Amino acid sequence: MSKPTFCYFDNNATTCVAPEVLDTMLPFLKDDWGNPSSAYSFGNRLTRPLDRARSQVAELINADPREIIFTSCGTESINSAIHSALVTSPDRRHIITSSVEHSATLKFCTHLEKLGFVITRLPVNPDGEIDPALLHDAITPQTALVSIMLANNETGVIFPIAEIGAICRERGVPLHTDAVQAAGKIPIDVKALGVDFLSLSAHKLNAPKGVGALYIRRQTKYCPYLIGGGQERGRRGGTENVAGIVAFGCAASMARTRQPELALRLAGWRDQIEHSILSQIPGTSRNGSLANRLPNTSSISFEHLEAEGLLMLLDQAGICASSGSACTTGSNEPSHVLTAMGRMPKVARSSIRFSLGCYTTQAEVDHLITILPDLVSRLRAGCSANED
Repeated sequence: MSKPTFCYFDNNATTCVAPEVLDTMLPFLKDDWGNPSSAYSFGNRLTRPLDRARSQVAELINADPREIIFTSCGTESINSAIHSALVTSPDRRHIITSSVEHSATLKFCTHLEKLGFVITRLPVNPDGEIDPALLHDAITPQTALVSIMLANNETGVIFPIAEIGAICRERGVPLHTDAVQAAGKIPIDVKALGVDFLSLSAHKLNAPKGVGALYIRRQTKYCPYLIGGGQERGRRGGTENVAGIVAFGCAASMARTRQPELALRLAGWRDQIEHSILSQIPGTSRNGSLANRLPNTSSISFEHLEAEGLLMLLDQAGICASSGSACTTGSNEPSHVLTAMGRMPKVARSSIRFSLGCYTTQAEVDHLITILPDLVSRLRAGCSANED
């Protein structure tokens, strides 16, 4: 088997645009480029493909199309849900989240904290899991929203959102879940989860960057985050990114169809990678729950080296991976997810995330596990020489 020239193991950061998705969106860049809000037919005929895309995204999470609004990205969707909960319940100034959320949630909560809001960050155990009982004790009459991610972007750990949703309903508190990393990898049913808000991002599903979606359960109070021309039935101002939205719809439909088979295939390759690393490379360990996690994600710590050094060697070998969230790349701080799990900063800085996608191949997996032991050995030897 020939060696692949380029191996991509960073699908949790972004994914390539599927050929079918590109073909679907191109007509709306070349020919049907009008404004859907226009009164004339050249523009308003675009409402039909927008409605179709809304239905396709809704089907991915078992929602009603009327419960979907399109945004610019997952970050906007997350911020919109949090903002709405606070604005529609001005007497409540308390938010509950977790210590391992994406920066889109954590940094917005830190911003709100500076404005006088109270933020409770629930801890996780060494496997990166949340105990729902902690939520029950944390909710107060001042709680405006609970925002807990469905699956962690660094470790792949899946959180018990259905159980959390039941607690929130019992206490009369709305629930938002960041499902950006979970969509297309595990089944999502907003009714079964019991969420009031759910955030999605197209570029995690082999669609372009710059498009997101927010599910808002019917009868849930909502105040727009972006106020403008009244698009999205008055819930999100701004001219619709028609080409991107149509692409999102196509990608959502493809993801829903392929999800069961893809999950089995990716879990098999993930397990092959982990078994090879843990059995062939001394001083390695897995981060996160073994069973309750996404099928495509693996976080591994490599003792006695810095992840950035190993990532550079992998890059030189044509292999893309990451040390955590792409949104925190370049930071000297250890992963907040791994430190929240109790990992020492040195261990957190030695951790690499491998995330697979629908275009991952067996040849890529074989190439990775073939060259990785030598790269680790070379890097450790260099580190030891420098210490001497």
